[in-house]
Amino acid sequence: MAWDFETDSEFQIALDWMDEFVREEVEPLDHVLGSPYDIANPGNRKIVPKLQASVKEQGLWACHLGPELGGQGFGQLKLALMNEILGRARFAPIVFGCQAPDTGNAEILAHYGQEHHKRQWLTPLLNGDIVSCYSMTEPHAGADPLEFTTRAELDGDEWVINGEKWFSSNARYATFLIVMVVTDPAAAPHNRMSMIIVPKNTPGVEIVRNVAVGMESEGHHAYVRYKDVRVPKENLLGQRGQGFVVAQTRLGGGRIHHAMRTMAQIRKSFDMMCERALSRRTKGEPLSDKQMTQEKIADSWIEMESFRLMVLRTAWRIDKYNDYRKVRKDIAAIKVMLPKVWHDVAARALQIHGSLGASQEMPFSEQVLGAFRLGIVDGPTEVHKITIARQVLRDYAPYTGLFPPGHLPAVRAHAREKYAQLVEHGVGNE
Repeated sequence: MAWDFETDSEFQIALDWMDEFVREEVEPLDHVLGSPYDIANPGNRKIVPKLQASVKEQGLWACHLGPELGGQGFGQLKLALMNEILGRARFAPIVFGCQAPDTGNAEILAHYGQEHHKRQWLTPLLNGDIVSCYSMTEPHAGADPLEFTTRAELDGDEWVINGEKWFSSNARYATFLIVMVVTDPAAAPHNRMSMIIVPKNTPGVEIVRNVAVGMESEGHHAYVRYKDVRVPKENLLGQRGQGFVVAQTRLGGGRIHHAMRTMAQIRKSFDMMCERALSRRTKGEPLSDKQMTQEKIADSWIEMESFRLMVLRTAWRIDKYNDYRKVRKDIAAIKVMLPKVWHDVAARALQIHGSLGASQEMPFSEQVLGAFRLGIVDGPTEVHKITIARQVLRDYAPYTGLFPPGHLPAVRAHAREKYAQLVEHGVGNE
């Protein structure tokens, strides 16, 4: 038997160190500093590099990367256990060198960048000296590349880019953007797109506005306009028309990492819910004695643990097969579970906290909105449900008759035939 639900003792020591370090040193930064991606901020520059140095001393820097890129080459299962801790704080990913979208952009550059790209962009990105942006979705098309209109046309040795992109997160702080563009509009749907590196200071790159989510005081999601933006032909990542292939380098891992980090937020809501239920009294007894409160806690625990096990199993399958295509259904499933479980647990925690839960002194309203946001990013929930259904139905493709083998009429017919054969051979006549 190979089933195992334990963490090896050596790695548990690393997790214990992370747990204390994030709680004592990193979580407070969320309350005193602005954006983790604003690396030019004097407060960030004074504090964050010192914390990053401590992480590097522990050998826990950029663990998603292979040793050749300065990481530990940890598999997804170890990363899942780490991200359950890192997801508690906004600053934790950047302190540990594993912040999105830089992780995915680094993977793209590592796989498809030329050597000078790696020297100019990848090395400082991995060192935490710069941050980047992934510029894909569009105002009128969302994340549907078949509807994209931002184009890049070759003019001599340069690409000329025109169009608009929407929700290009952290573009305001980025040194460069990786932009998904139409380079071959007449080609087959999955061969129309390409990925191109665009330095942000290139003439023609305009941030129309930075969009905030919910109650954020500052916008981090840029509406970007590209107008006659010229970049060298060699800034193409991969082959022309290979944009879908390049995108898959980052999206599969990105989706499961979202789920891993969200697990930490779900746990935070749940912990606060339980603490509130035990500490609050109403009508002469603790809130925890109320059956409706107990129901909320029971439902939340069941959903939280089910989601966690699904995430860990998916991470284990990625490590086992080393092929995201073989776990496409699993990744889609946790992407569907993620917003619902987070929303439901956070909403129950908010309700149990009453008016305090609805205030800005508690994180629940932000978490509920965050659940809706994660039901949209990296593909909306509806699209992932279609993926799951198609993947599942492929396993049943041979069963297209009126009464497939698993249906009762077929089962009965098979049983009668089997019994007749037994009787014919003298079995059952005694």
